[in-house]
Parts: sequence; structure tokens; C-alpha cells
Amino acid sequence: MNPFAPMSAPKLLSSPASSRAGHKPRHAIAVAAISALLTSLVLVAGCGGGGGDAGVAQPNAAAPTATAAAFTQGTINGFGSVIVNGVRFDDSAATVTDDDGKRQTSSALRLGMRVDVDSDKVDTGTASARASALRFGGQVTGPVSAVDPGAGTLSVLGQGVDITATTVFDDRLVGGLTALASGAVVEVHGLADAVTGHIVATRVEPAPAATVYKLRGTVAALDTSAKTFAVGGASISYAGLNAAALPAALANGMVLRVVLATTPVAGQWLAQSLGVKLPKPVEQSAAHLRGAITAFSSSAAFSVDGLAVDASQAVFPDGSAGLALGVQVDVLGQVSNSVLVASRVSLEARHAGDDDRKLELHGAITAVDPVAKTFVLRGVTVIFAGSVAFLGGSEAGLVVGAKVAVKGGVGSSRTQLAALTISFES
Repeated sequence: MNPFAPMSAPKLLSSPASSRAGHKPRHAIAVAAISALLTSLVLVAGCGGGGGDAGVAQPNAAAPTATAAAFTQGTINGFGSVIVNGVRFDDSAATVTDDDGKRQTSSALRLGMRVDVDSDKVDTGTASARASALRFGGQVTGPVSAVDPGAGTLSVLGQGVDITATTVFDDRLVGGLTALASGAVVEVHGLADAVTGHIVATRVEPAPAATVYKLRGTVAALDTSAKTFAVGGASISYAGLNAAALPAALANGMVLRVVLATTPVAGQWLAQSLGVKLPKPVEQSAAHLRGAITAFSSSAAFSVDGLAVDASQAVFPDGSAGLALGVQVDVLGQVSNSVLVASRVSLEARHAGDDDRKLELHGAITAVDPVAKTFVLRGVTVIFAGSVAFLGGSEAGLVVGAKVAVKGGVGSSRTQLAALTISFES
């Protein structure tokens, strides 16, 4: 399914708010809720895949592309162009920046990374667009302190991390969680679960060369006298920062991006910088977000990864009763006054098996192992040992140089793409 394609309005599964005497009409309630939500977002700013740090000068921070017609936020689930939310983005002329605002090449992008994409208008027929800018960044970079393969969890820099069936592990971590040991430094990409306080991982990769640790999370236990606060299980001191380096109105509940020295002192991590991470969509751009609800007033007023959403006039194909803090959603709409005015809001859990949620690769095969039944495509190892549907060819055609399109999921090794369909392309 092309998420940007026009569609007929499905039947609403929940009744609109009553507008009879004595009750405010739904749109009035929504306007008031959005206003309250925007006020709260001054303190509770999101931590999506890109955007700039507000409250602290960031001379290298990437700004949104002024001429962008569309803004997309989601997880990279394919290459052959960069594929996000079912759209293939041509990145050949795009600027790529990391969460420090530093320029990178497209080769830095990996399956499972969370990204923001500025692009021209999405072609609804081909589900494609030309990207002008991509911004990426992890949720936490730091040492592992606990691993529980049975429960599918680990702890990184005091943060609980949940591993799901779709979490991608870097190919240096064969076996997934079993490849990790206490003390190993990793970077985790994913979504912050505002209910559990955990990170729902979309990608885990080793980061042995990290010279600083990084963390995005919610401030708690703030002590302005001692100049300390906590994020999850990490105790952080900002005593070494001057007032000008602090975000405005530092308070409990604020979501910060924190850069830390790699050696704790007396059980506390020393902050080198603090910033408030804000999404930066272009005004009046068409927007498509897949992420978690990080602030919630009602089904008509909430935020997704820090971007306020006005859903008062939206269609809810899955109903609106399931919307709540921490729920993952798919939202389409248009940005107006820094608010995403939604036209459609869907529950991600209802569509997890959809074709555009699968991992996807397009390109020419660069290596083949017929014994292991694997080949390499776009730097990713693809395994075709299971039940695979071949389109336009057969297994015998899997040779170096053959152009194919592969769709599938995370393999049992957690580092491979387990193919479900392999199509031969001319």
C-alpha cells in the first residue's frame, strides 16, 4: 500500500463528540486540547530521528530544507534508494547529517535507523520522491550493563531497551543479544516508550570507537542545587556547564539529548552538553509519520515523537479507541503552524504485516554462497534457505551481477534479511 496515495474515506469506528446543547463541538474541544498540548511540549519535547537541538546553540545543526514539499519521519526498512514508510527516496543529491549536525555520506545510513526526510512531492503512482535532506540519530550510545536474551531486553547507560521481532542487529553482532556482553559499547536506534520509559529498539550496532556517550530521555529527580538529574537509571551531573549552555526552563518531564563523558565520577555521568530535540518539518509540507505517541490529551490532540498532531478532522481506519500514550501510529497530514493537521491516523499494530513494513532491498548481487543459501545485496546478507517466492526467475538465477528486489524480515541470526519474495529486475 502506498501511504501517500489518495483514498476514499473509511467509516469512522468511533462516534464524534456530541454537539448538543451544553456540550462543546468536537472541533472546539480539539482546538483547546491542541493549544494545551503545544504549551506542554515546551517542556516535553520529542526525540525523533532528526531535527535540531533547541535551547542550546548548535552551529552545525541541520535545518529543514526550505523548499521541501514533504516531510517523512520513520524507520529505514530498505535500500535501492532509501526506503522509509513505504516510499523510495532518491538520495543521490541529498544532504545527510547525523544528530550532531555533522555531514555524512549516504553510506552511513543503515537498516533500522530512525530518520527525518525532506523531499519533493511524493509520486503516489510510484511511491517515490527525490530527497533533499536526511537526518538520523540514535536514542542511546553507551555501555551495556545487563543482557537478558530470554526476555529480549538489555540495559544501556541505565536505559531499558526492548528487542522486538523486527529489531535489526548490525552484522558484527551475529546472534543478536547473545553477541553482547557487559561493558560493550553500543548505539541503539528506536522509539521511546513514554509508558515504560524503555527504548523499543529498531537497530542495535556496536560503537567501540565512541569518544562520548549520548542519551535521549526524560528528565527526572532534578536537583537544581546539586545540578543533577536522572534519565532512566542514569544519574547525570551538569555542574560543569554554565548557565548559557542549559536549555531554557530545565524541568522534570523535559526530554533532552545529553552528551556525556565516557567515565563516570562518583557514580554520576558528566554532561558535556544538553539540548532539547525538536522535529523540524517545513511549513505547509505534506507529512507522513510512523512513530510512538509521546504526549496525549485525547484522540484529537497528541504528539508523535515530539511533533504536535491535530487529529480533530482525521479519519481513523482502525478506530480511535486504541490511541494512548506509547502507542505506535501512522499519521498522514499537512504541517500548519508547526502542527501536523492529520487527515488519517492508523494504528501500527494493525498493519505490522503490510508489505511496506517488510525489509526491502533493490540492486545487483555482489556475492553468493550457494551452500549457505545466502547472497549479499546492498551490503546486507540475504538468506533464501526458507520458503521463498521467486518472481521472474528462479534460484538458479541468483548469481553475482543479477539485479533483484528482495522483501522479507529479520532472520534468525538477527543480522540477515530472511527473504520471503525475490523478484528479478531488468
